[in-house]
Amino acid sequence: MDRVQDAEQQIGSLGKLAERGLRWGLLGNLATKAGSFVMGLILARLLAIGDFGVYAVALAATAFVMSVKDLGIMVATIQWRGKLAEMAPTATVLSFCSAMALYAVFWVGAPAIAELAGTPQATPVVRLLTSVIIVEGFTAVRAATLIRRFEQDKLTLAIGIGFAVNAVVAILLAVNGAGAFSFAFGQLAQSVVTGVIVFFAARLPVRLGLDRAIAVKLLKFGLPSAAGIGLESVLLNAGYIVVGDILGHVWLGFYLLAFNVSSWVPGLIGQAVRNVTIPGFSRLAEHTSEALSEGVRRSAPLLLTAILPFAVVMSVLAHPLVSFLYGAKWDQAAGVLRWLALVMVIRMLLSLALDILSAQGDTRATVWMNLGYGAALVPALIVGTHLQGIRGAALGQVAASLFVALPVAAYFLHRAGVRLAPVLPTLVRPLLAGLAAAGVTALVDRVVDGNALLQLALAGGAGLIVYVLLAVPLAQLRLAQLRRKEVG
Repeated sequence: MDRVQDAEQQIGSLGKLAERGLRWGLLGNLATKAGSFVMGLILARLLAIGDFGVYAVALAATAFVMSVKDLGIMVATIQWRGKLAEMAPTATVLSFCSAMALYAVFWVGAPAIAELAGTPQATPVVRLLTSVIIVEGFTAVRAATLIRRFEQDKLTLAIGIGFAVNAVVAILLAVNGAGAFSFAFGQLAQSVVTGVIVFFAARLPVRLGLDRAIAVKLLKFGLPSAAGIGLESVLLNAGYIVVGDILGHVWLGFYLLAFNVSSWVPGLIGQAVRNVTIPGFSRLAEHTSEALSEGVRRSAPLLLTAILPFAVVMSVLAHPLVSFLYGAKWDQAAGVLRWLALVMVIRMLLSLALDILSAQGDTRATVWMNLGYGAALVPALIVGTHLQGIRGAALGQVAASLFVALPVAAYFLHRAGVRLAPVLPTLVRPLLAGLAAAGVTALVDRVVDGNALLQLALAGGAGLIVYVLLAVPLAQLRLAQLRRKEVG
């Protein structure tokens, strides 16, 4: 009993800090994702479908280099057990040097990457877009410091200002016929502006150095972490390479649009959650396995409850959603979105598992976990794409993530001492609510079929109401109502 009470006290004290960080992270992500959504609507009408395919190749390459650019130093900084001022000079040098070396590799290898994806014209865009890692490599330690302190408000401000610059640059270039380069130059401008703000906001002394003992400790933790996150990025973007190689850049443009829509929720919620789960679980792991298990038991159902209604709307109302937002020419993306919505839910649960393992320091497990997933995902993508095109690619991802990735993640969490038995019953309620909401949404959708706006408003609204009534306990709804009255 004492251990349970101790775990609850530890979670409570960290919860206040994490709640503040999550609140600011969600606010910032909401603002930038809303802006990104509007920018995407504008660019979808200014650019050709093929431009999206070219950008998809560069985006896949950049996503990988961004995840491994600093040799895992950023994650190592977040969970560092000593004084930051002592390790920051060494960490900054390691991060920047690794980013420079990696960029040189991708500059040389850009033609091969573009050719592998069946889009050789993407070579210069790959070279330009991946240059953002040079800026990120120098500011990674400072960004990690803000996350470690739960100072997401400062990070949110920096990202928001950077995104505003991105939007202006990208749209102006698109209007003037820059094509896929519009995305790349916008992203580079955002990286520079955000990096400058983060550099000063972290309030770390401007010092460079290389302490061998600190470097060894950082790399011992960081390298497996970087490998695990790098593999996660490869798996996340494997569909781009497979679809582009087999079907070409036009079909890849449809696939990219569907994937981007399915990534709205991970982009809005996922990164904000990750910015508090890694430092939060890391602090809990310093105490007892009971505290960590209790933290997982509380966080997993909350995450699932938050993301399921979005998945239901994206899956059931995929065609009216794509048609209303992007126009009839993008309708081929809707059949893909229907299945990628399910993949989205599994992706976020897998990310939570990776965060838990990283917080425990078991970074090697993240590597093996992603290797097991990849062994199933790549063949499933290839077979699915050959059989049913971009829809088959999405179905391949569903099969690999549901039947391989989730069981493998559960195995490694169990091996790390996280008790999953108390977690599973807490997931039943949101899952059943999601199924009921999907049924109601589909039923109302049939009644109002023919008008995309009505389908989204009426069918989506009905499904959401049913979901909230079934997924959220009545006592919790009453408590929320009382709090609103008190505030009022």
